[in-house]
Amino acid sequence: MDPKHRRILQRHRRDLVTSLNPADICDGLLSKGVFTQDMIDEIKSKAIRRDQARQLVTDLETRGSQAFPAFLECLRETGHHDLAELLQSGDSAHRPPPIPAQPSLIPLPVQNPIKTEKPDRPDLTPPVAVEPLRPVSLPVAKPPSPPSEPERVRPNRQRRDSIQCYKMDASPCGICLIINNVDFEPASDLKDRKGSNIDCDKMENRFKALNFEVIVKRNLKYKHIRHEMSSLAKRDHSAYDCCVVIILSHGTEANHNRFPGAVHGVDGPAVPVQLITNYLNGQNCPSLQGKPKLFFIQACGGGEKDTGFEVSPDEVEPSLGGIDDQMDAIPMSSSSDSLSTSDELDARATLPTPSDILVSYSTFPGYVSWRDTQAGSWYVENLDHVLEENVATDDLVTMLMMVNDAVSQISAKGLYKQMPGSFNFLRKLLYFQSSQS
Repeated sequence: MDPKHRRILQRHRRDLVTSLNPADICDGLLSKGVFTQDMIDEIKSKAIRRDQARQLVTDLETRGSQAFPAFLECLRETGHHDLAELLQSGDSAHRPPPIPAQPSLIPLPVQNPIKTEKPDRPDLTPPVAVEPLRPVSLPVAKPPSPPSEPERVRPNRQRRDSIQCYKMDASPCGICLIINNVDFEPASDLKDRKGSNIDCDKMENRFKALNFEVIVKRNLKYKHIRHEMSSLAKRDHSAYDCCVVIILSHGTEANHNRFPGAVHGVDGPAVPVQLITNYLNGQNCPSLQGKPKLFFIQACGGGEKDTGFEVSPDEVEPSLGGIDDQMDAIPMSSSSDSLSTSDELDARATLPTPSDILVSYSTFPGYVSWRDTQAGSWYVENLDHVLEENVATDDLVTMLMMVNDAVSQISAKGLYKQMPGSFNFLRKLLYFQSSQS
């Protein structure tokens, strides 16, 4: 597909997912050779109309140069005139001349829909408003005309896992383990993490809404963190499509050969993030092979405090953090940073080499991340909000970029900034289940 057309589909994805009924146009796309029977079967296998529409748009972006104009024609033939005009108006450089490049597939009659294809091209340009009205009833008989296309159909093959998107329709979708370390032992020299229960409640409710089986563990020591990860790896995940681990704790830097960062148990010792992710890799957890493993880390692994840099006023909408902002970190002995006694640090880590893993961190490696003792952490608060508002239409990586942008505009003490980040080794797009239909 022309990159220009792909951008138009991406720009109007929300409108398409909200309004399009895939059942209306699947047959037309099949008869025009845009989709194969395998692709149609995959779309129809989705239980919710929104999921069907999302899959259709995602697959459409991978098709050839005639896919976009053929899609517009199918929309008009089935009465989706508003969507067709919305997409066509978004193509500024596009005027119908390129559309009928393949006359047999794209009959868009305007004035003389007879044999001569060349007169059709200039005639399509002016009557943009009239053009959709003609194909509504006339081309209905057209789909049966290309009988040669079914030769490419392989009806016996069921595509359980799309080339473009992870399969995410199991119920429940998977297990979500939340480790919430709040109360630290005096010998650890780590402060209690006030406000972390707010983060935990938000994540528990959010992932239950996303149809995950949520398990919450509170105040785990070093050996208990490892025990819970080992138990999770030993479970049979064959009936699930995904696995999520959320860790809310203090953090620190650690010796590593691949993945920096570690999270503290309430007794003080820290478990390397590298070890945590390795529990669920393809070798240690075979039932999760080829399935997405997601890690969300609200912890710390560095003492640098980011003061940001100056930008023009219209580039950002600055937001001040609360007066009780803290950080989740190991004790720091820097006398140059004279923050209040309630300030602490949060997250840092990186990603393992096995595929199908994404690790999202609340801050850039080496820097602190902030937590409000009364409202929870900036990262979790915005992650929860973005998932609530966008899960029905956007994939995970896109939503994490929204989180990055939102958190980057907040300031602690009116001075310090934070930049979340992700290490993405996923092979496909990931769309969570949504309760919206």
